[in-house]
Amino acid sequence: MEMVIAEENPMKTVMVYGDSNSWGAEPQPERGVGGRFAPDVRWPGVLQKALGPGVQVIAEGLNGRTTCVDDPVEGHHKNGARFLQVALETHMPLDLVIIKLGTNDLKARLSMQAGDIADGAVRLAEIVLGSAAGPEGRAPKVLLVVPAPISKLGWLTEMFEGGTEKSRKLGKEFARAAAPRGIPVFEAGSVITSSEVDGIHLDADAHRTLGEALAGRVRDLLAD
Repeated sequence: MEMVIAEENPMKTVMVYGDSNSWGAEPQPERGVGGRFAPDVRWPGVLQKALGPGVQVIAEGLNGRTTCVDDPVEGHHKNGARFLQVALETHMPLDLVIIKLGTNDLKARLSMQAGDIADGAVRLAEIVLGSAAGPEGRAPKVLLVVPAPISKLGWLTEMFEGGTEKSRKLGKEFARAAAPRGIPVFEAGSVITSSEVDGIHLDADAHRTLGEALAGRVRDLLAD
């Protein structure tokens, strides 16, 4: 039975659906070494502060999450398509869902091309747009954020073999895949770069810059 929630509260709710960079993983100099940034340092927390008390930002970040492919090593639960509907219904009503995924799809063992990854991200956006997880049973709006390209890889070189070149094609491919549905796209790489500590994760400065840069785009989408 579908539940329809009436819009009684003027506060807007935004859900971030992402991977370790939305979870707040610190750049890792070697396998198993690295912590987690404090909530106010992570870009969803920065976004929350920039938007102010009229908006609630919910961070649904999971280390290793892909767009829509099972990871044979880390587990099927890393597949973003498997859990998205659960997240939508858990946090509804949602005014906007920000999807920031694609980096983990670049792992060599998953054999995904840049176009495949973009199509996977749009598939997630379509799940959101086909849902009734917004106020009064409407679909939430959605924003796709293209991950910043891979930087200088260290211990992750073998795991992401061939991924650097593919990561540089994601912006173009996301734009291609999103255009037919009119889904808005924001390229994180236009404002930040990945840390050179491991080539994948964001440092504190990048988190701050990304959160602040997204604030204006989010305000526009919520006001539209």
